[in-house]
Amino acid sequence: MKVRLDRIGTIGVFITALASPCCFPLFGFLLTAFGIGNFELFGGWTMYVFQGLVVISLIGLSLSYRTHRCVWPLLIALPSAGIICYSYYFIDAPYWTIFLYTGMFGLLCASGVDYYRIRLHKKRKKMELQSTITCPVCGHTKEETMPTDACQFFYECKNCHTRLKPKSGDCCVFCSYGTVPCPPIQMGKNCC
Repeated sequence: MKVRLDRIGTIGVFITALASPCCFPLFGFLLTAFGIGNFELFGGWTMYVFQGLVVISLIGLSLSYRTHRCVWPLLIALPSAGIICYSYYFIDAPYWTIFLYTGMFGLLCASGVDYYRIRLHKKRKKMELQSTITCPVCGHTKEETMPTDACQFFYECKNCHTRLKPKSGDCCVFCSYGTVPCPPIQMGKNCC
């Protein structure tokens, strides 16, 4: 099982913020509303731990990009990390927290987009595009490649030249006469 550094980093950022509500007033307010007092988990190290987890999140998203070649999570995460750094080093109170929270939620969005893209990639990877069609008239079998963008309603048998149509209730000839259902059905969608 591959470790997802981006999720570990992003979750760590939020745990650090929740565990140090004196440094993050929004979370301090929320925890106080739930009756949890102000405590400091990391002491004087909070800001360093927080920034380290941001770096871990960026490393994870970079590794994910190298695997799946989806640039969107990085396009969200890099400016978010930049906003976090900018808020730490260049903005004074009281506005630095607005930038900090914006960067945190940007990292959360980047991890969410990455998670969605990975799930989509796995679905596509599992999809089978080869199906063996058996003619109901002569019994001839032939392996065919299914189209991914449309249903195939008609198929002509290469042996007896019978024109096959889908059975009642099926969306295409691969679902009726093939060994593997069509790609939309494999993905759990309606074909037509």
